[in-house]
Amino acid sequence: MAHSQMTDQNESTYHVPIMLQECIDGLNINPQGIYIDLTFGGGGHSTAIAEKLSTGKLFCFDQDHDAVENYKNIIALKPHLEQRMFLIQANFRYFKKFLRLQGITKIDGLLADLGVSSHQFDVAERGFSYRFDGPLDMRMNQSAEKSAKTVVNSYDERELTYIFKTYGEIDNAWKLANAIAKERIKNPLETTADLTRVCFPLAKKGQDYKYFSQVFQALRIEVNDELKALEEMLLQSPDVIKQGGRLCIITFHSLEDRLVKNFIKHGKLEGEAEKDVFGNVDVPFKNISRKPIEASEQELKVNSRARSAKLRVAERL
Repeated sequence: MAHSQMTDQNESTYHVPIMLQECIDGLNINPQGIYIDLTFGGGGHSTAIAEKLSTGKLFCFDQDHDAVENYKNIIALKPHLEQRMFLIQANFRYFKKFLRLQGITKIDGLLADLGVSSHQFDVAERGFSYRFDGPLDMRMNQSAEKSAKTVVNSYDERELTYIFKTYGEIDNAWKLANAIAKERIKNPLETTADLTRVCFPLAKKGQDYKYFSQVFQALRIEVNDELKALEEMLLQSPDVIKQGGRLCIITFHSLEDRLVKNFIKHGKLEGEAEKDVFGNVDVPFKNISRKPIEASEQELKVNSRARSAKLRVAERL
């Protein structure tokens, strides 16, 4: 009993798995199948998938050092999962290569929860949130060279404008880039508080927190090359997911969701689906969830971070 309480506590304090039952249903798990969870985080989704397996295997990916400790803790509490659930410390953009190293060419299902974990948001030292004063970091992989501090202090105004406009969808992106450029001449921006101080006069009255969110999102996407990584992952998925296998992806903002939606619908990241000489559309996946699945009101009461989450489910044709 103590074991399960500790596991539940670890998963809920580190990261509450969003739409857990919907993800399990979406994957349509075969107990003998091979699955991958591309975003291990606190291990909530992974643990639930692994519990459904008998002779099957689950390969989990995460580049965050903290995820390795979470994995060890879960295995210590649930040793029966050690033969079913394996963690690979790597960016999910390389998942196909790492699966091949394990001798795996086909899988039954893929899950990716593209949200930043609650733990990453809530630890000031990681610099993901404007709510705490901490270093301007935002690296998912703590060994990576580029941090948010690098971006705000070394990118030129044109590059900063592009990032804020494209990844943060900020209307006055050029004004913000200009304000940062002027500020860093006097003093480099070192902390999240330094950045929010520059942002505050540029936010619409009463909308400063929304503005901070957009700015931090834009920098986080740039630091971790998130959209490019997502594109690479999506393009590899048809090669690896077997016929009848499932693709389940949770997105948290329109930039991600647009890519996933377009890929499922058209089989490519941009533009319309291609047709053969007979006019048949050639797409690798069939949409299972016609509309994106959203968190229930019940879930939102206990986890407000699920509010912007959208789950899309597709089946390999």
